[in-house]
Amino acid sequence: MSERARRLSARAVIRLLGEDFHQLPDGGDPRPYAPDGPLAWPGYDAARARAAERTGEDESVVCGTALIDGTRAVLIVSEFGFLGGSLGERTGDRLESAYTHARARRLPVVSLIATGGSRMQEGMIALTQLQRVARQSALTRDAGVPQIAVLRDPATGGGWATLGAGADVVLALPGAQVGFAGSRVRPADADPAAYTAEAQVAAGAADAVVPPEALRATLGQWLRLLTAPASTEPAPPPRPLGLTDPPATGWDAVHRARHPDRPRAPRYLDAYFTHRVTVSGDRCGGVDPTGILCGFGASRLDGRTVAYAAQTGTATRPAGYRTAARLIRLADRLGIPVLTLVDTPGAANDAEAERQGVGPAIAEVFAAVATARTPVTTLVIGEGGSGGALALAAPGNTWATPDSYFSVIAPELATAILKRPASESELTANQLRITPEELTRLGVARPF
Repeated sequence: MSERARRLSARAVIRLLGEDFHQLPDGGDPRPYAPDGPLAWPGYDAARARAAERTGEDESVVCGTALIDGTRAVLIVSEFGFLGGSLGERTGDRLESAYTHARARRLPVVSLIATGGSRMQEGMIALTQLQRVARQSALTRDAGVPQIAVLRDPATGGGWATLGAGADVVLALPGAQVGFAGSRVRPADADPAAYTAEAQVAAGAADAVVPPEALRATLGQWLRLLTAPASTEPAPPPRPLGLTDPPATGWDAVHRARHPDRPRAPRYLDAYFTHRVTVSGDRCGGVDPTGILCGFGASRLDGRTVAYAAQTGTATRPAGYRTAARLIRLADRLGIPVLTLVDTPGAANDAEAERQGVGPAIAEVFAAVATARTPVTTLVIGEGGSGGALALAAPGNTWATPDSYFSVIAPELATAILKRPASESELTANQLRITPEELTRLGVARPF
């Protein structure tokens, strides 16, 4: 992506993405600025005048409503050409007014960010605008109104730490400079690759990099899914895609669940949804792309939006659990039902997983499921290994396919804990009562 494409003006971005744009009133104090601003900074008025002449704007952000691929949203669009897209007191006025309008009309907020941070010429007055923005974002979150951020170039400083990282979904343009530290304040030996959109996705701070030509359609898909009518009805479980006859024994169930040709999460998700979008990253520096798949999709059954967290058959890592908890909490705020697919031999138990807080991460998922007001549905599609699987299971609303099992721990490990010889693993598996039929009799699973 070229430098020119990344540095589009605010109005050009609006034309690229939206239709029927209506600019919102500024809000805030209608009185004119004191000469050279709140700090009487010499030359500030002249700098603002030059910026206005150059850009055609009178502030560093343009706010309004527009249709994005058919969905009405509140747009917050940075104008980087106006003093580097910096945030000042009047910027805060506009942002607060935009968030208030979004909540009053229950319109999603889409922020398209290109800013170098807070405005030096307004000092601490400028910096405290971040508190205003953070509060407005939190109020909007509590109101169940979705927020999507698009990181343009650059997205640094407080704009990244509030408008950007505070959003429910964070998308970024390829090659965009993204980081709390701007280019002029980083250590001299800092790796520039760490301050990119791609690096933020890899670190779990953003969900995806989206090329500009796909941005309108991508935003439209996200907005349609996240603004679907809230539903109090649980999502029905997917139908089993593998074997249909019950396993003969617990050991047979274990072998079925571990078979390499057994249907995995991607097949179930493809069969269940017409289309879906991906939530990635735990917002704490980690991702688990091979252990769990999270996102939102449109159900083939009735078109409803359903959130999903699907284990993929490997040991789930701490970042995967935290991402799942983030997804469930977001779905709960928006009134979107959740589908979880359980398929893991257990949580990752290596030393690095312990250093990354696997126990607290699992606790987050248990808490998210336990406190969710939105209905959660679970289907066990493979291995159900211990608490690392149970964390994603909905109490009283869990089903199990004929090629799955659910156990207090893997039979081999249970055998070792019981100080039995390894040759007795089959006996242990049978004694644990882990087949779908036995789980139904125990009240752990529901019959199809």
